[in-house]
Amino acid sequence: MPNPITGFSKLTKSQKIEWLLETYFTEKETARSLVQNYWNTDQKLQKLHDEFIENTITNYYLPLGVAPNFSINEKLYAIPMAIEESSVVAAASKAAKFWLNRGGFKAEVISTEKIGQVHFIYDGNFEELKSFFETIKPQLIRATEAITKNMQRRGGGISDIELRDKSNDLNNYYQLHATFETLDAMGANFINSCLEQFATTFKSEAKRLLKGELDIVMSILSNYVPNCLVRAEVSCPVLDLKSKDIPNPELFAQKFKQAINIAEIESYRAVTHNKGIMNGIDAVVLATGNDFRAVEAGVHAYASKSGKYSSLTHCTIDDGIFKFWMEIPLALGTVGGLTSLHPLVKFSMELLQKPSAKDLMKVVAVAGLAQNFAAVKSLTTTGIQEGHMKMHLMNILNQFEATETEKQKLIQHFKTNVVTHSSVVEAIEEIRK
Repeated sequence: MPNPITGFSKLTKSQKIEWLLETYFTEKETARSLVQNYWNTDQKLQKLHDEFIENTITNYYLPLGVAPNFSINEKLYAIPMAIEESSVVAAASKAAKFWLNRGGFKAEVISTEKIGQVHFIYDGNFEELKSFFETIKPQLIRATEAITKNMQRRGGGISDIELRDKSNDLNNYYQLHATFETLDAMGANFINSCLEQFATTFKSEAKRLLKGELDIVMSILSNYVPNCLVRAEVSCPVLDLKSKDIPNPELFAQKFKQAINIAEIESYRAVTHNKGIMNGIDAVVLATGNDFRAVEAGVHAYASKSGKYSSLTHCTIDDGIFKFWMEIPLALGTVGGLTSLHPLVKFSMELLQKPSAKDLMKVVAVAGLAQNFAAVKSLTTTGIQEGHMKMHLMNILNQFEATETEKQKLIQHFKTNVVTHSSVVEAIEEIRK
């Protein structure tokens, strides 16, 4: 068993790698070569990557793909997607092409409110606390002027602060619940700085004016932003759904709607259903340097807002019109963070025609809706495995180190045969005989 190490963070990158190789690897030279092969040959660029996080030893690459032909509010986009899963980019592209001549995607930002909270414990009388808060509220906002002046100049800042009584849920627990407008910034650092100043001022004045004991527990933004909403939708006459793989559009529309209805009421299905939506959303969020973990957490919380986890997407068929849509919370930024640092993030932003935060919300929501449309369309027609496994074929071939000649023969073979892992293995073994 390896011994613990002290001072690991103070070692150089080379020293860190050597310690890891000596401690955990039997094939040390193979591991060393792998780590070094993923370094960027441009030393300045590698240094930039090294400083994004702590204890960096190498780079971990994900493919950056592009899904073209997205018509969003009558503007054409090619959407960048960073993801490792086969068939995601292909499915998004196929959905984009399907809707291109059926009116395209419509998207609108409904609201952009973001949230932060100061959590505190107070053992005194609530009415006294409430009176104190109403007195001190203007001072809380004034105390943040140095932090908010630049944001206010651009039209953002603190929207409001509320005192919330949560003592029925947890003894003596209360919140300062603050709302913010952060414009094109995701705003995490801005919000947290404001919250910490609120806490400092609130605590200081409480000592002077309140009888009870007040203790600040923590001050932190929330990644649940139910009032930072974007809506994306597609619609067309049911008969216009007819295509090569939808010979009977009325039947398709009904089965599609039934599949959505099932995801609305069955949580086991809804989780997988929404995971497919996040395939599209996360890929664009990651490509544009935003926080996909925050987005995931907020979106899944929103899917449970009724008290039961449910589908994020919805479908109706009224008067011969098929409509498919969703509303989701997305807190995104196009300035700050990695957006001005990571070269491929800058590339992705330029590819998207340098969007504002609201524009990016629309693009990301549309990518999620497109992904879900493609998945449900496959499920209710050919089945999910036909397309997915054909896209997965190359991964299996690479796993078995197939040569280019073998790949060409097997790709041709599986144009008319079902792709499964075992069938690919059998075909490779047959060729190699």
